[in-house]
Amino acid sequence: MIKTIAVAMGGYSSEADISLKSGEVVYQHLSALPNYKVYRAHILKHKWCIKLDSGEEVMLDKSNFSAHIDHTTILFDCVFNTIHGTPGEDGLFQGYLQTLKIPQTACDYYQAALTFNKRDCISVLKAHGIKTAKNVFVNKGDEVDPKAIANHVGLPCFVKANRAGSSYGISKVKKVEDIMSALEHSFKEDDEVIIESFLDGTEVSVGVINLDGEIKALPVTEIISENEFFDFEAKYLGKSKEITPANLSKSQTEEVQALAIKIFKVLKLKGLTRSEFIFHNDQPHFLECNACPGLTEASLLPQQAKAAGISLQELFSHAVEVAIENFED
Repeated sequence: MIKTIAVAMGGYSSEADISLKSGEVVYQHLSALPNYKVYRAHILKHKWCIKLDSGEEVMLDKSNFSAHIDHTTILFDCVFNTIHGTPGEDGLFQGYLQTLKIPQTACDYYQAALTFNKRDCISVLKAHGIKTAKNVFVNKGDEVDPKAIANHVGLPCFVKANRAGSSYGISKVKKVEDIMSALEHSFKEDDEVIIESFLDGTEVSVGVINLDGEIKALPVTEIISENEFFDFEAKYLGKSKEITPANLSKSQTEEVQALAIKIFKVLKLKGLTRSEFIFHNDQPHFLECNACPGLTEASLLPQQAKAAGISLQELFSHAVEVAIENFED
């Protein structure tokens, strides 16, 4: 039986263009499989539409997430969610689809909202004994004492927009007098900010997926940035080296993979996820969890899947099948 799949891409944030690239890769790989009829679903702030191969755009009916194409109403058996940022990564899109009883490949709405909120996610994981950087939380409009912040987290430190991805709204701060300008930079992306201590060590990324009925950690990627940190240029403009598998000892690899699986289970995640860590004083410290990671061929999780001998067709199609099989009506 042929299943009708919508690959949702875009979003309302600064990451929309990156999401469109991820979605296009998923669309191309799933379209090559005979058991799927696949459509691009552009979920953008100003419009929701199906983008046909001809370039024609057909508006989506938000009342039931359908489209009228060639005199036929198209309904979807599953949505492959590749949206970065709101509404696809913060739970809004997941809640919408769950209300319509349409399976989707990412985690459920609450888990999405939790992982998207770095401050809340860190707070939950700390309670489970997972090491993180020292941090301070600041909301827009709060009175701020830069010296007190520096005394608590130390310098240098990182100032991050709490609910943003792709390193938008992040600064590495080396002087107390630069904290306020870094906050203003972060507030352009979000009205909540997290300030974290600098962790000196090896940065790594670990993908975790549902595969053949089990939760599996993929090979670890080591990230070496040419810039001050793994910023937008390092992630997307070639200013970094990404080594898969990472140059870690066997025990370090097993430790961080086990930790990534623990996070997946503690947070009750689903689908394709990626968690970031820094080995500081030889111990992995959690940075953040990405519940809708980038999926271009150059993205970290596809690199890890390739190292594990998993093709992108297999990775993406399995995500669809797991979403459909595990959907609770």
